Order: sequence, then structure tokens, then C-alpha cells
Amino acid sequence: MRFRSHIDGSLHFLTPAKVVEIQEEVGSDIMMVLDNCPPYPASPAEAKAAVRLTTVWARQSRQAKGAAGQALFGIVQGGVYPELRQQSAQELLEIGFDGYAIGGLSLGEEKGVTFEIARRVIDLLPADAPRYLMGMGTPEDILTGVKIGVDMFDCVLPTRGARTGLLFTSTGTLNIKHARYSADTAPPDPACGCYTCCNFSRAYLRHLFLSRELLAYRLNAVHNLFYYHSLVRDIRQALSEETMDRFVRAFFSQREDTAKAGGGETVC
Repeated sequence: MRFRSHIDGSLHFLTPAKVVEIQEEVGSDIMMVLDNCPPYPASPAEAKAAVRLTTVWARQSRQAKGAAGQALFGIVQGGVYPELRQQSAQELLEIGFDGYAIGGLSLGEEKGVTFEIARRVIDLLPADAPRYLMGMGTPEDILTGVKIGVDMFDCVLPTRGARTGLLFTSTGTLNIKHARYSADTAPPDPACGCYTCCNFSRAYLRHLFLSRELLAYRLNAVHNLFYYHSLVRDIRQALSEETMDRFVRAFFSQREDTAKAGGGETVC
């Protein structure tokens, strides 16, 4: 894989082995193989070629792994084609990894397709290895993913949302730029115990954001990250108490009630 540096324009060439070497040097707890992810929509031929290359690179990555105590995950590709997803998963299982990621989703396909493909792949992967759905990060996506057996997620949404004025709350999303908050003395989320909610009002956060104060992005990020940590903690508790179905119903019901009352906002 060749790319040019955005800093000085220098040309760099990454091999599967080099990618593993870099991750070992920086001490990654979880290392990812180099994979080939075609854009959406990809034709069956393009998706098949991506699976073939991903498997070749995955095998080379596995052979390059040397550091003990660092996990290496394979990445299942195959686009929206179930037969290619099955082929990719089986080939990665034959190689053997510490965990398995589901890549190539949330690229523009309908949400129903995303989770249908994810569910099919989850059914192919061993339950005793972590299963990681890449690039999915709304609270709703996390809950839906957990319900079908996903163990891990990643997404820039908490901090990217913070930079655009989007806050995640117990009743839904809140766009702090909205004029309705110009004189609102309530915290972003009255049910939240984060530093931001305990010390600052919606009106003040809106003022900071519209003034382009760097503190706005920091306080928003503090809140969003706290919210996500709390959400995952509550999910873990619901799983341990075997009350996940009830937890999910309550979560979505609360958002539906907020939307009906006119308080719901859209994640952009």
C-alpha cells in the first residue's frame, strides 16, 4: 500500500508485515491486520478481489506477529454479499487470530443491511474470541450491535460530535448551537454526573461554542466521553443481570417519548 504524507508529501510503502511491526513498536494492546476495504457500492467482482487480498495480507500479518501479550485481529470483508462474508470469515478462522473484526460496513448502505450482514458474520465467528464491529458508534448502533453479539466498537462520533456542538444525553442528542438554549440554565443532561454537567449550563456552553472558544470543544468532549462510558457500564450491568432486553426497550422508549415531545434532534 502506497500513500503520500500529508505533512511533507513524502512517499511511503506499507506492507502487512510493516504494519504489524509499527503496531508492536508503539505497544498496541490490539493490533489490526492490513486489509482491503472497497468503497460502497462494490460489485461482486470488486468485493471478491478485496476478500482475496485481505486473506493474503492477513496470513502475512499473522506470520509477522512476534510480540507476546499483544492481540492481533483479522478483519472480515466481503461487502454486502453473504457468500463472500462467509468465505472471508472461514479463511481468517483457518489462519487463526486473537479476535475478529467486521469491516467494510457503514459505508453508505442502509442500516438494516448493515446489521443483517453483521449478524450473519457474528454467527460464523467463535463466541470465545472478541468480535469487533468497526466504525459503528451511535448509542443506538451500539445497543443493536450488542443484541446480535458484538463485543467491541470504535467510532470518532463522541469527539467529532463535540467539535460540531452535538451532545449525547440520556434522552437523545442535543445540538448546543440551537437558539433554544441561549438562555437555558439547565445542564446539558440533568441525569449526568460529568464535570461539564455539574458545572456549566446549556446557555454557557452555547456561548462558548458560538464564540469559537477552545474550551467549548473540551467541555463537550468531556461530557460525550462520560456519556459513552456510562452507557457501556450500564450495558455490562444489564448483561450480567440478564436484563438486556428490558434495558434496550427502555432506552428506545425514552427516545421515542422525547421525539414525540418535540425534543429530539438528529445526529449529523
